[in-house]
Order: sequence, then structure tokens, then C-alpha cells
Amino acid sequence: MKILHVITTLDVGGAEKHLVSQVRGQSSRGHEVHVAYLKGEGTLTDEFRAAGASEIVHVPLGPGISRLVPQLRWADIVHSHLLKADMLTALLATLAGRRSRLVSGKHNDEQVLMRPLVSFVHGILGNLPKRTIALSDHVARFVARYGKVKPAALRRVYYGIDRTPFEQAALLPQAERDELRAEFGFAPDDVVFLCVARFAEQKAHDVLLQALARALADSPEGAPRIRLLLVGGDPFGDGVQKAERWAKDLSLGDACVFAGIRHDVPRLMAASDVFTMSSLWEGLGLVFLEAMATRLPVLATRVSAVPEVVIEGETGRMVPPALVEPLAEAMLALAADPEGRASLGEAGHARVVEHFGLDRMVDQTLGVYRELTENAATDPDVRVDVSGA
Repeated sequence: MKILHVITTLDVGGAEKHLVSQVRGQSSRGHEVHVAYLKGEGTLTDEFRAAGASEIVHVPLGPGISRLVPQLRWADIVHSHLLKADMLTALLATLAGRRSRLVSGKHNDEQVLMRPLVSFVHGILGNLPKRTIALSDHVARFVARYGKVKPAALRRVYYGIDRTPFEQAALLPQAERDELRAEFGFAPDDVVFLCVARFAEQKAHDVLLQALARALADSPEGAPRIRLLLVGGDPFGDGVQKAERWAKDLSLGDACVFAGIRHDVPRLMAASDVFTMSSLWEGLGLVFLEAMATRLPVLATRVSAVPEVVIEGETGRMVPPALVEPLAEAMLALAADPEGRASLGEAGHARVVEHFGLDRMVDQTLGVYRELTENAATDPDVRVDVSGA
């Protein structure tokens, strides 16, 4: 099968990292895979090539978008990802006569779809693909309600991850773990909360930083020091600079370290004690799966699809979004309970093994493709009930 993936960017993000895994799985099964992207610096280009993409094409918005048409005509399946790429690909694929082989991938509950005009337009363009793959039940319900996608076209395929680098990192010797923590000024007995996320409004870093300040102020005398390691960047804005100003205004000092974009995330997870993210919405949260695969407990907000991944009291703790006090209280509780953290981490690893395997994700996605190329029956495991949308 000749598969073309079209995505908005090839820069670091959950959807992009997910697509790398899809490309690797599809190419390893003998399919020829091309990737096209619309904007950005293409920082993951080499990673996509290593994963097996035989051609990568930059098709910038404007006259350069015409480069996409030959790719559309080449492909047996066209699979678009993220809102801009979805809507543009739907239009061009229809004009190129490839609508019958068009699949849309929904990686997030895009809040812009709640705007009436965007919802109306998406109701037209979003129904051009013959299948729409959502990465969670929540996202499927969301795009049915606000994106006006017809339920019959929806399929749900959970993200899957290659656990190997995270499980290997979890075996990091104590001496190496301490050495890595020391690079950021963390002591061996500090309790390090790690957040790996783009510095975007969705991730609510301001709430996380305020919660850290509150937890530090309320930490009892003699308790382990709480520290926060922030990993990520903002290639399209000034999110990092805003967060750095917030941290300065809160007088967090060396309790909060900005590490930038890193390519050793598994090791950073292994050197941390809790993974945390204060999202306002989240399609699924690939990084939660990565943290759980590393046996890290998760502290997250109870939003969107997160409860489909993190089980309250079993694999982590969940708090309401946009509220500082509950997040600070959860940080203090986890910092004071090393045995509880270990138990949550082990249960999280077991959940990833059972429900979020990489092979399952790739095979179910190919199964959706075969619904279009071979008129294959729908796998009952990817059917989704959107009656609550």
C-alpha cells in the first residue's frame, strides 16, 4: 500500500511523535510511506527518514501547496493530521479525485471547533474524508458534536507507544540518576516533578508554576524539597519567555528549571519522581503513556481524554483544571509518599502494557485503511459510541 501522511508541522509535539511511530510500523510491514508537512522547521525530518519514510515533502501554504497534488495522486491512502492539514488536504484531495481514499486523524479536542463559524466550515470539509480516526472516545465525541463529523465515519484508535526506551531508562543506575539530577541542581533526595510539554496556552504552565509556589510555601519543615523540571519549547510563540517571567515573579529561583527541548526524555523521566501536566484540554496525552511506561506516577488534570489514560488513585492523581490549590495539595501529598508513588508507577506501567501497545495501534490503523481499499469489515474494537456527544 502507498500511504501519504499530511501533517501541519514536523516539529516536536505529541501528534508528530505519534506519526513517527505510525510511519515506522507501516514501513516495517512493507508499505511505502511518504510524509508532507505545511509549515515549521521540520526538526523531526531525520527521525521520520530513520522511521522509514521514503519521501518527505515540504508543501508551504501559498503557491507551493501545488507540490502536494502529485503526492495525492500517487497514494493509495491519504491520511491527514491536525486541523490545518486536515482541512486543506480534504479540499485538495477532493479536487484531485482522491476523496474515496481520504482519512482524517484527530489528535486533540481542538477548542477552535467550538466557534460557530469554524464548526460550520469543518462540518463541510470535515465530512469529505471517508474515515476519521480519533485517538480517544472523548475526541471522537468532541468532533462529532463540534466538528459536525458524521458518526458513521468515526473510528477510535488509541495511541500506542514503543515502551522499550522508557523501560530501559527505568533501569538507570542510581549513580547515573543522581548525576543527571545534579546537572539541574537537584539533590538525590529532592522530589522532582517533570513536565514535558509545549509552552502553549493549552498546557497552563502558569497554573503549574503557581501550584509549585504554593506547595513550596506550604511544605512542612523537614519535608523533602519539591523541584520542577520543565522540558519543551514554543516554536511558534513566546510561551517560554512568558513562563520564565511567571517563575521570576513567583520568586521560584532554583526550585524550577527550564531545560528547553531535550532528546533524552526517557532518561529525564527515569531521573524524576512524578510526571505532571496541568492541561486545560488534552486529546489523549502521549507523554502520559511515556511516563507510565517509565513507571512514573502521573499528576494530571481531569480533562478531556485524560481519564481514559490515567486512573485516579491507581496510576496517578487527577485534579480539576485551572485551580492552583488542588494541584499544590496533590504535589505535597505525592512528595510525602514515596511508597505510594512507587505503587502508582508500577500500576501505570501495567496499564500501558495492557492497553496501549504499539503493534495494536499500527494494525488497527491499517485496518481502517483497508475499509477503504479492500472494503474490509470494521474492527469492533475501533467502533466508538458518540451518543453522549
